[in-house]
Amino acid sequence: MKNLLGAALLAAAFTVQAQAPAAPLAVQGAWARAVLQGQSSSAAYMTLVAREPLTLTGASSPAAGIIEIHEMRMEGDVMKMRAADTLALPAGRAVELKPGGYHLMLMDLKAAFRAGTHVPLTLQLRDGQGQARTLEVAVPVHNAPPGAHKH
Repeated sequence: MKNLLGAALLAAAFTVQAQAPAAPLAVQGAWARAVLQGQSSSAAYMTLVAREPLTLTGASSPAAGIIEIHEMRMEGDVMKMRAADTLALPAGRAVELKPGGYHLMLMDLKAAFRAGTHVPLTLQLRDGQGQARTLEVAVPVHNAPPGAHKH
């Protein structure tokens, strides 16, 4: 009887686990820029692929007092950076947060980001029905983009 009850509980656990919803967003190639002691800001980059239409509404981290979605773009001959309230994440389409484009600006850092460590980020999202969602990401810290050639 004990074996039968144990098998039933194990089968139920696997059924619940198999039916757990998939994360609404895949995060690929995430990294944050290392900073020197005394610098108060950094940036995080990644590629986001939503499984359903989502909107990135912000992010938070115990490592930074303020995180904003920023966009860099050329206006005439001048590169300008500005905060963006949100960033649309169409279903199935990769949205790249990269140097020189959209990125997460982390300000009021609590400590310097050192290469080889990770920064915990909570991405704040809104789905098509207006429901708030979050996704926890451990972002590795690098001196340069992963895979970049060092000369």
